[in-house]
Amino acid sequence: MPEATTATQPGLLAAIDLGSNSFHMVVAQLDHGEIRTLERMGEKVQLGAGIDSDCRLTDEVQERALACLGRFAQRLKCMPRETVQVVGTNALRVARNAEQFMDRAEEALGFPVAVISGREEARLIYLGVSHTLSDDQGRRLVMDIGGGSSELIIGERFEAHALDSLHMGCVSFRNLYFADGRITRRQMDRAITHAAQELLHIRERFLALGWSSAVGSSGSVKAIVNALTNLRITDGVITMKAMKELRTRLIDMGHTDRLADIGVREDRQSIFPAGFAILMAAFESLNIDEMTYADGALREGLLYDMLGRIQHEDVRERTIQALQERYHVDIPQSRAVENTAIAIWGQVAADWGLAAGDDEDLLRWACRLHEIGLTIASSQYHKHGAYLLQYSDLPGFSQQLQYDLAKLVRVHRRKFVASVFDDSDPAETRRLKRLCIILRLGVLLQHARRQEPPPEMQICVANCAMTIQFPQGWFAAHPLTLADLKDERNYLSRDDFTLTVAD
Repeated sequence: MPEATTATQPGLLAAIDLGSNSFHMVVAQLDHGEIRTLERMGEKVQLGAGIDSDCRLTDEVQERALACLGRFAQRLKCMPRETVQVVGTNALRVARNAEQFMDRAEEALGFPVAVISGREEARLIYLGVSHTLSDDQGRRLVMDIGGGSSELIIGERFEAHALDSLHMGCVSFRNLYFADGRITRRQMDRAITHAAQELLHIRERFLALGWSSAVGSSGSVKAIVNALTNLRITDGVITMKAMKELRTRLIDMGHTDRLADIGVREDRQSIFPAGFAILMAAFESLNIDEMTYADGALREGLLYDMLGRIQHEDVRERTIQALQERYHVDIPQSRAVENTAIAIWGQVAADWGLAAGDDEDLLRWACRLHEIGLTIASSQYHKHGAYLLQYSDLPGFSQQLQYDLAKLVRVHRRKFVASVFDDSDPAETRRLKRLCIILRLGVLLQHARRQEPPPEMQICVANCAMTIQFPQGWFAAHPLTLADLKDERNYLSRDDFTLTVAD
């Protein structure tokens, strides 16, 4: 491999998709607000095929994956953390030892890895596809067949209206129906029926919405397009008639080792019949007449998602606002809590190692959503809010970021339940606890719900201690707040944290 020269150029963005079948990386240049692709890399790692009977990634597939990431890392040297996004999909969603593998992957790459939900994967796929198509009117159906899951989306222009992720992919279906390489009529029928059963979950909803065009993305659809072209059945368009003819050809061939005759690459031959079966089921179940192929996919969606954040069009901000509206959050109160917490954060961020933009974002979002549980009940509303945040679909959020947000909301009042943070590593536990303390103080100082500006406090912190100096005479005017602070001191002391207040 030649020496990397792109990583030192200004304005670079990079996205890596750790898929169940393939790992893909794209490096792009941000030029006058537009993204220009410089380089693409991809390897068939087949992470999903390396999950054993105990639902754990085998040592063999982990080593194969880490070797690939080591090659990717060469292209990422010197790139700032905020310009690189790395996400894992279905295989890392289901593997029981995914967290341990991700630690090794982060070490190999030098960048954090986030596991995203199936619906978030669908959103990003649609974003990537829509930016590679003409900006035309009308709804479009987008389908992406991955190694362990398949995503289907209906959207218009750059907005998705319906999206879903189904538990079927070319690797998992290969293992179920074509593991021995044989392609028989019975195996093909069983695979198509299974896929049709999965599609039943979305069929009526998607058909009711409707669409004017259908688009496929990623390797399975591209391989089918190439096969149809090589057989001169169609010229770049997938039709129902063409799918039926290709199905007959595949059964006549009888084995995956003959797929090279129709132009299927060697590294895709074993999974080709499985991808075909899933697409055939979609054509039949959703009454698709024809489908075109688009180059955009998850990794391009990640690039455009990063671009949106750079241009202050962060989808996560829209998600937070939508949650506030849906759960009737008291906006003036949440804004007052946010202003107070950020005033505290500004004084302690450097000493507590919380100066990163991610820390400020997480704190702000927790302030804005800390009361969403009130829509269920006032009693134990912090627990209700945490449940809503942990199990809702939050566009733009990785699973870990979503869980972290839920944890802060869970512990923002009453007892400081330190055990909530125990599933994180020590550094992350320390970070979340400190953010939680800041959130708790922001809520406490706005307990009267008068939305007053934060007091002129002087704050000093050490590892497990905080001293707050209030303006002279402030406690005399706020005796209930003083009582709250004394209670808070007792709550925090149970986790060996010392809070000292004075005026």
